[in-house]
Amino acid sequence: MTATPGVTSGRRGVAVVGAALADCGRLDDVTPYALHAQAARRALADSGLDRSVIDGVASAGLGTLAPAEVAEYLGLRPTWVDSTSVGGSTWEVMAAHAADAIAAGHADVVLLVYGSTARADVRAGRRTGNLSFGAGGPLQFEVPYGHSLIAKYAMAARRHMHEYGTTVEQLATVAVRARDAAALNPEAMFREPVTVDDVLAGPMIADPFTKLQCCLRSDGGAAVLLAAEPYVRDCRAAPVWVLGTGEHVSHTTMSEWADFTVSPAAVSGPLAFSRAGVGAGEMDLALVYDAFTYMTLVTLEDLGFCGKGEGGAFVVETGLPVNTDGGGLSGQHPGMRGLFLLVEAVRQLRGEAGVRQVRRPDGRLPALAVASGTGGWFCSSATVVLGR
Repeated sequence: MTATPGVTSGRRGVAVVGAALADCGRLDDVTPYALHAQAARRALADSGLDRSVIDGVASAGLGTLAPAEVAEYLGLRPTWVDSTSVGGSTWEVMAAHAADAIAAGHADVVLLVYGSTARADVRAGRRTGNLSFGAGGPLQFEVPYGHSLIAKYAMAARRHMHEYGTTVEQLATVAVRARDAAALNPEAMFREPVTVDDVLAGPMIADPFTKLQCCLRSDGGAAVLLAAEPYVRDCRAAPVWVLGTGEHVSHTTMSEWADFTVSPAAVSGPLAFSRAGVGAGEMDLALVYDAFTYMTLVTLEDLGFCGKGEGGAFVVETGLPVNTDGGGLSGQHPGMRGLFLLVEAVRQLRGEAGVRQVRRPDGRLPALAVASGTGGWFCSSATVVLGR
């Protein structure tokens, strides 16, 4: 299948023309800026374009003036910037914004870049593990009662279990499948096989999540280069077209979340699929944010891969390739991981994933992929549909 390029009819088609990771894992002697630069250089080399064509930069999570500081470090002087920061979905939101800008002619080539030494910083005492995102504003009413980020996810998971009979074994299966995928990825941080029993036997972090149901903390970085259709002919590899995007913000305080069993992907997903003119059932693989096992399960539901309440059975029985790089549970998770979803989707669609390469039943390469990021505690979501 060859997808029709473009985000909106009558405007320029937009493609991902470069995608790369910086070094990831345990990196005690590098800076986040160095990881930004390494990822950017690799993505640019992957594209085959000259750095002089980059006129847009999107970055978040570093410094006070993220895109300005990162652009200066990279020696770029962009005329289009984005510093949207909505947690793990940031990069899918930025991809949507960049695609719209390129399609409208406001930019030609936009670099999305991220780097973080989240693990090394904790190890060196430069930061502590985050129990909450802050104690001001609306959050002040929850923080005193122990509403850590993980506790909020755990509460949501327990509600899904109560409403639909989802089991701890089904949640544990998500972690097992992630580790199975990581075993095939040389860039993954943890590759040793685990079983459902192994997952459930681990130390309890926040009921029902045991340790292996929570994302790892790593160092690392990633970069993606998006370009207007006229630049595609000069690129090294076949383009991966941005077909449709959607974004949505839901809540920050738990009391304002109408239904713990519904994530904001229930809005961003249908928007992206509708704008792309395809459905969830046509996807060859899915990359979804997985800071905790429940995130994978409920996001797959809300994207439309199965009905509401059917996610537990779906993650056990499905043949859909999900988080083929090992995800945040076993692959790498240096903070706002949404950009890693886009990199893996591009690699799979290009046929560059090595031994973990997904193929359709007839042996052909995948034609369509969806990447859906989640931020905060299901506070935000953005979904991007990509196709060859």
